[in-house]
Amino acid sequence: MKNYFILFQFVSLFAFSQVQQVSSSEILLGLQKLNTVGSVLYIAAHPDDENTRLLSYLAKEKKVRTAYLSLTRGDGGQNLIGKEQGDALGLIRTHELLAARNTDGAEQYFTRANDFGYSKSPEETFTIWNKDSILADVVWAIRQFKPDVIIYRFPITGEGGHGHHTASGILAEEAFDAAADPKRFPHQLAYSDVWQAKRIFWNTFNFGGTNTTNENQLKLDVGLYNTLLGKSYGEIAAESRTNHKSQGFGSTRTRGSQIEYFKLVKSKDIINDVFQGIDFTWNRFPIVPKVKTELDLIIKQYSPLQPELSVKALVKLHGILQGTKSVDKNFLHYQQLKLKELEKLIIQSAGLWLEASANEYSVTPGSVVTISSTIVKRNNINVKLNGIQFIEAKDTLINLDLKQNDLLQFKHQQRIPNLSVISQPYWLAEKHGISMFTVRQQKQIGKPIGEDVLQYVFKLSIEGLNIDIPRPIVFKATDPVKGEVYRPFEVLPALTLSLSEPVLVFNEAKSKKIQVILKAHQNQLSGTLELQSPSGFQIDVKNKNFTLQKKGEEITIEATITPIGKPMNGNLLAQAVLNLDNEVTYSKSIRRIEYDHIPYQFILTDAEAKLIYIDLQKRGDEIAYIPGAGDDVANCLEQVGYNVTLLDDATLASADLSKYTAIITGVRAYNTNDNLQTYHPKLMAYIEQGGNLIVQYNTNSRVGPVSAKIGPYPFKISRNRITNEQAEVKILNPNHPVLFYPNAITNADFEGWVQERSIYHANELDSNYKTIFSMSDPGEKADDGSLIIAKYGKGNFVYTGLAFFRELPAGVPGAYRLFTNLLSLPVNNLPNTLPKPTDQLKTNTILKKIK
Repeated sequence: MKNYFILFQFVSLFAFSQVQQVSSSEILLGLQKLNTVGSVLYIAAHPDDENTRLLSYLAKEKKVRTAYLSLTRGDGGQNLIGKEQGDALGLIRTHELLAARNTDGAEQYFTRANDFGYSKSPEETFTIWNKDSILADVVWAIRQFKPDVIIYRFPITGEGGHGHHTASGILAEEAFDAAADPKRFPHQLAYSDVWQAKRIFWNTFNFGGTNTTNENQLKLDVGLYNTLLGKSYGEIAAESRTNHKSQGFGSTRTRGSQIEYFKLVKSKDIINDVFQGIDFTWNRFPIVPKVKTELDLIIKQYSPLQPELSVKALVKLHGILQGTKSVDKNFLHYQQLKLKELEKLIIQSAGLWLEASANEYSVTPGSVVTISSTIVKRNNINVKLNGIQFIEAKDTLINLDLKQNDLLQFKHQQRIPNLSVISQPYWLAEKHGISMFTVRQQKQIGKPIGEDVLQYVFKLSIEGLNIDIPRPIVFKATDPVKGEVYRPFEVLPALTLSLSEPVLVFNEAKSKKIQVILKAHQNQLSGTLELQSPSGFQIDVKNKNFTLQKKGEEITIEATITPIGKPMNGNLLAQAVLNLDNEVTYSKSIRRIEYDHIPYQFILTDAEAKLIYIDLQKRGDEIAYIPGAGDDVANCLEQVGYNVTLLDDATLASADLSKYTAIITGVRAYNTNDNLQTYHPKLMAYIEQGGNLIVQYNTNSRVGPVSAKIGPYPFKISRNRITNEQAEVKILNPNHPVLFYPNAITNADFEGWVQERSIYHANELDSNYKTIFSMSDPGEKADDGSLIIAKYGKGNFVYTGLAFFRELPAGVPGAYRLFTNLLSLPVNNLPNTLPKPTDQLKTNTILKKIK
């Protein structure tokens, strides 16, 4: 038997949505951009940190090549549109950034840094990130992009708040010099040259109550109006920023003058203007004097009604630029960039549409798929189709003069090579730690997504110029509501396995069932399912052998897992051995991510689930959950035996709440559901009559303001958080029942927490609230607002910023024990305090009265 070795590579998940045909005004804008030589690199830490007003101004007004380098993909943030966290959220935000760049005209790059969550200082950030490695990635981006000007968003003095923000400024400043030093990261010089940008600025700001601007700084008015696009850069910026939907960053279009401020950090000369002394015309390269002359004439004579009239002149210009020989490496850099831009403009002006679409959206290596290649020429210029090159073959017999508006379509039965790459985001091809992704090929580092591995190449002659035009293979279908819908073309393993639960939590020696769903991605598969567990768990599988006749068919195999003896927490691993000639083993699970605002995506991960055994006692079985922005807490509580009822607006209005031992609100529920204000009196009456209401964190900011009443007594929600998941936790109120009924809570219950302790603490508390814990990040003042509890009538109100939404899905035992205690809070017909935890027998006797 041998393991199935997947050649993890990368296939573009975004290329299918690239615009092939643009308006004549956008072609004119492209011509003007072709006549501009120069570049600006903007650097910050996360998706949403970029200044979209400035980016759109630079790309569409100054018309310089513009890019945003985000150190991270936003993996450690929160998700306003779904339950995805970690790598899945980073994949969503990557494509939201690409959609933003498609709007504002800039390009997008990343480093290998993993967003491990909120950090309060660059010192903390660099204890987790390998500073030298991330600095190398910033240097690599500079050496590849070759910016004239570098601008970073956040200062090195900390006004940006987030430790990642400050770190991005520190890295930008260091990289400005390091990129020009051949002794720094010399391994990169096998693929690139050193580069010295002319100057670096800090783009100062006035937001979040912090104003770092002043009138002595350099300024740009980026609120100008673009007549070709019919929009101001403030309007374009808002459309760009609104793509950050997972963060709730829908933005209002702004109009009129808008000033951006810049503080010069380093420069190779003395300046009093951001772009002073930088020639953004072809005059910077005296070797090609005809390029600017020819382009000026093309732009002057350009006809918006007949863009095709410019094609012959553009072809002539292509010959001039391509034929220019030089040893100037900077010219050679721009020569290649501008030739690609020029070819794109020729194709657009010629009115060409080219596409390669498969008859199914997924295939496996070695399978055969029907691919339709389509081409249409909409203008009356001379275009000849000389051939089509596809995956492992060429169709060189084609030799056709294309007629105007004549749609040509060719069908090919295409075999996918046996060694074809499996579709997967390249930075997730290998497992990674908390600090950074594993990317082994230098040339991959920094790319937003991978290159198109499976594509068709149309070989054309346009007015005598031979151009090879690649197009990724896509899948398209017609949705009765959405119309024509595209999705990426996928190469998948023959079989994937999915487990019904990511975590199984046991709190007694009682069996649990888990389903393994096997899905065929090709016809005629049979084999055997194998499950491996840590010691102390017995696995019984019904019908290990399986057969799947058709592609797309699924079969569910049920396994019973029973803790025996002293179970060891660990992972349940699933794999399937197929009855093929070489007995290949498959062990990958597929997780799909489907939202309308980004391309359909998926991640392949190991088919595994955590098995966690917890010494856990609980009171009551019936609880209710009011969903918020999205979390898996309700599912986790079902794992330990609770019957969870989801309450939406309709059921909350009519439900008899008295039957529930506790009601929990999901994360950000008061941010996302304005109707909770309407139900406030009903929820307070529920508490007063003996219920427990547990409110998980809400934000209180511009993005997520809270105006609703939440508790029975006043309190506010702060921005305070404890980011160090190992921060010391001090118990303030040791006699409070939440610390010993029904589970005795000790500091050991705060071991093994992930990413953070707590976020968005309560403050400005009414005197009726009791604080339970005190905690602090290193070097900071302790904060007591992570968990507050108040008696109200016979029941209890709880607000907590403790990160249960992360800890429970991660299977952290102490988080389950503490949350169970919150659900088990006694009704308040008892004294203020129960007997001390050491007298557990007496405590239990008293508490039996309220069961």
